[in-house]
Amino acid sequence: MHIMRTTIDIPEELVLEAMKLTHLKTKTDVIKEGLMTLIRKEKLKNLKSFKGSINIDINLDVLRKR
Repeated sequence: MHIMRTTIDIPEELVLEAMKLTHLKTKTDVIKEGLMTLIRKEKLKNLKSFKGSINIDINLDVLRKR
């Protein structure tokens, strides 16, 4: 992973509350966790858009060897 240094303005109360709730020790860790959570959430949202639109012919009884 490539590291990028940047300066951003974030409400201090927001960062401190996130650190308290997550028990993460550094602001960097809180920001990284927040970004990873946001990315995971968006990927799941994108996956959910496929619900019901993919037709897979699977026989569960055969897969379960019944």
